[in-house]
Amino acid sequence: MISVSPSHSAPPPARPPTTSMAVLDSAAWTPRRSAPTEAELRERLLPRTPLSLSRLWLLPLLSILLGAFLRFWHLGQPQDIAFDETYYVKDSWAIMLSGYEREWPDDADAGFAAGTPPEPLDAPSYAVHPPLGKILIGLGMRLFGAGDAFGWRFSSAVAGTLMIVLVVIAAALLFRSPIVSAIAGLALSVDGLHIAHSRLALLDIFLALFVLLAFVLLLLDRQDARKRLARRMSARSVRWGPGLGVRWWRIAAGVSCGLAVAVKWNALYFVAALGLLTVIWDLTARRAAGVRLWLPSGLLRDGIPAFLSMIPVALAVYLATWTGWFRSTGGYRRQWAAEHPDDGPQWLPAPLRSLWEYHVSAYDFHQGLSSEHTYMSQPWDWMFLGRPTSYFYESLGQGQSGCEAAKCSQQIFNQGNPGIWWAGLIALVVAVVIVAVRRDWRMASLLSLIAVGWLPWLMYPERTKFFFYALPYLPFLVLVLAGLAGLLLPGPHTRPWPARIGWIVVGLWLCAVLALAVFFWPLWSAQVLPYDHWRARMWFDNWI
Repeated sequence: MISVSPSHSAPPPARPPTTSMAVLDSAAWTPRRSAPTEAELRERLLPRTPLSLSRLWLLPLLSILLGAFLRFWHLGQPQDIAFDETYYVKDSWAIMLSGYEREWPDDADAGFAAGTPPEPLDAPSYAVHPPLGKILIGLGMRLFGAGDAFGWRFSSAVAGTLMIVLVVIAAALLFRSPIVSAIAGLALSVDGLHIAHSRLALLDIFLALFVLLAFVLLLLDRQDARKRLARRMSARSVRWGPGLGVRWWRIAAGVSCGLAVAVKWNALYFVAALGLLTVIWDLTARRAAGVRLWLPSGLLRDGIPAFLSMIPVALAVYLATWTGWFRSTGGYRRQWAAEHPDDGPQWLPAPLRSLWEYHVSAYDFHQGLSSEHTYMSQPWDWMFLGRPTSYFYESLGQGQSGCEAAKCSQQIFNQGNPGIWWAGLIALVVAVVIVAVRRDWRMASLLSLIAVGWLPWLMYPERTKFFFYALPYLPFLVLVLAGLAGLLLPGPHTRPWPARIGWIVVGLWLCAVLALAVFFWPLWSAQVLPYDHWRARMWFDNWI
């Protein structure tokens, strides 16, 4: 099939190579007893389908442009503070002014909505999330003004658009196909959860961006590491295999992991999963290359350097994002160590001891977060779109804000595109079967990242949770869908009828996804609708 290349770890087949998602042949998992040539290793370790230039690569570009338009069009509408923007808009502007979060007057939201933000109060504010996401929101406010909703949502729209670019790149690296890359980009472009978060000053879009960026950087590292392994293998290195030197792509992934954690702490689950993935990829590469002691060799020569390349780097980046708080004297608990000289870990310098206590307090807050909320939902609801979150709702009368009916509704609703999420339920089952039967590393990697974005929330049944917690694993769900769509698309040797059926199935699915996006777009972008039109989009009572 023309759209998906064979797995990178497969040995040269005896038959003509197919372009479908190929099986990882058993030989790829059996150490070779003699040193293969560099050409043989490249054939075993690296993609057979090159990323050649083609006019078809314009298709992913169109997906990116569509996604950018949907995220920036009327971005400042509504001018009102929506949902948790009440925290992040004010915290972001305080960081821009002082380097740390501060308290605000009670009418601050109205001032921002009116375009005349008040001055923050002198007292520091208790923020339970690290500062990076708010710093990024604040940069948009610096550019376009703190009193303009476009300014406080600008960085989110940029992050959402960059995520579409990264999904296209990830699909290209995984499946080597412009068509599959375009499908992945298009699906993310027209998903309601992603669109809503790209159009609001909330933190989760930045968390999802840096997690996805780390994954793409590790894919580049995987490719580069296999080139190095093929080049450096020799008869003398068959037993242990060669060292691969400094892995700059992996260091960059460590930076991105640190940035993700500096937005929200639940990125730590993804950091752990990505660290394990990169080591597993190295182990399988050494085994496929014929390294006899591939397990101890991979753990020593790749596993330990992987830890050192990512975790200390991520920690240093994370601490660097607290620079404004470190430089201040009035930040929340900034003087805690001076006020409690005998408390906390004494081996840490005073500023880090204060930060440690801040983190202990924030951790206790998150662990005890169990207050009821109208739009709270449980993880088992997310894939079914059981309880999406309403960020903003206004009931309007005729003549208000362009309402031409007797009664109108204006809403920002993060309900995902049903054509993506409900199809994703089927796709996950099929992907599990593919991994079990074919041992395909791509689907296994994507499934593991979806699982690590979903499963940990099951450990906190009493905690308040929302559908938008699923946002960080949405790109990996989209990549699974795109990869499976590629399996259905015909290749040069596909017979006419299967080829037609493949195009029809994929085409109908994409048409359904686009039609649903058009139908629900007014809810994702705060368009004013006659009440009857709004009610027709509330397919389930649980959506209201």
